[in-house]
Amino acid sequence: MQINGAHVLVTGANRGLGRQFVLSLMERGAGKVYATARRPDLIDVPGAVPLRLDITDPASVAAAAAAAPDAKIVINNAGISTGANLITADLDTIRREMDTHFYGTLNVIRAFAPQLADGAIMNVLSAISWLATDGAGAYHAAKAAEWALTNSVRLELAHQRTLVTGLHLGAADTDMMAWYDGHKGDPETIVAAALDGIEAHQPEVLADAWSRQVKAWLPEDPSVIYREAAAALTA
Repeated sequence: MQINGAHVLVTGANRGLGRQFVLSLMERGAGKVYATARRPDLIDVPGAVPLRLDITDPASVAAAAAAAPDAKIVINNAGISTGANLITADLDTIRREMDTHFYGTLNVIRAFAPQLADGAIMNVLSAISWLATDGAGAYHAAKAAEWALTNSVRLELAHQRTLVTGLHLGAADTDMMAWYDGHKGDPETIVAAALDGIEAHQPEVLADAWSRQVKAWLPEDPSVIYREAAAALTA
């Protein structure tokens, strides 16, 4: 799977990691980059093909698939972060997280899967797929579900040789994480690792030290995981 010459669609491409994906794809010689957003007028990367896409709207997803029939790589980057916990937050807010990260991603995959034989799907996940954080209960649950989706879809599309890759990362220096005072990874470095992973045909990319550390904790007892995580975050 080579980026050079490939036709690629990126969701949530108007800012943050999505915009960086568009920039990096074009720098690597992608033949065409469909940069999608609910408001395509916000796409500001010269040479990209703006396309309207609301991943929570099946009609919008179907229209995008019809408009980009030559896309062979789909990068599911669109997401939200509401800051909602599961006990105290409004259920509609929690559903928004699940509708976006799980059902929205699944909408896109189902629509594009028929044209992705010998192609690739990358789902932008998170270290929070594996680690709950107070203040992000809904995000954690939705990203954990998206991780499970990624693994299941990989098996279901193996017969048509579609690469399905999960990208895990900690905090990135993007608009979504502007409020966060801790260490934040460089979007360009994260996206470079992601695209290298696609070209290397990797099923999973751990883009930074935090995602690698959280993955390494997974075999531990939960009491150990959360004690170690708390210590690391306050160090």
